[in-house]
Formats: sequence, structure tokens, C-alpha cells
Amino acid sequence: MSKIVRKQVAERMSRIVVHNDTVYLCGQVGEPGTPIKEQAAEMLSRVDTLLKEAKSSREHLLSATVYLSDIRYFEAFNEVWDAWVVPGHPPARACVEARMASPGLFCEVSVVAALA
Repeated sequence: MSKIVRKQVAERMSRIVVHNDTVYLCGQVGEPGTPIKEQAAEMLSRVDTLLKEAKSSREHLLSATVYLSDIRYFEAFNEVWDAWVVPGHPPARACVEARMASPGLFCEVSVVAALA
């Protein structure tokens, strides 16, 4: 049986789980109440930090699920996303409108990546 490694473990969830050379991150958000582009940039910076801790990087992203509190944020979010994604290495991605867990949050992302 393959080993499962959990990092930054809390009662409810682990922020990072590694299994079979695959990295799974819990959902990441930015600072509530800040504009969508600022939230997106902070959120993606947090993804970078967790990927680094897991010994991966955005070049190794396999998939991303993006949640927007309002689909009207789609274009603004994509401006930040497109600047962040490594050219030639975009992951499979879904983007949906969803109610956020906290008021003032406009976006959240959950990613899966390969180990570097």
C-alpha cells in the first residue's frame, strides 16, 4: 500500500496531502474584503507556498478547480490567473460560481500537482 503523507494537519483537514507522487492542496483563498484581483493574487501566492513545501511547483500542476462567488468576476480572475500560470504548462481547469464559506471572499482554488 502506498504511503500517504499529510502536512499542516488540523482537526478538520490537512492543507497538503501527498500520495503516489501526487500533491493535493486544500482550498486556498485570499484576504476577505479585498478586490477580486488582489484576492486572486494572494490566493495563488499561497498555492505557490504550499506547492514549494510539498516539493512541487506551478509547472507541475495537473488540475485546478476555481470557485467564484459571482461569475461576473471571471474576466478579472483570468487576468491574474493567466499571468500566474507558467506558459506551456496550464493545468486542466474548471471554473464555477459558488457560494463562499465566508462573506467577502470572491474566489477559492483547489489544485492537484505532480511532485517535482
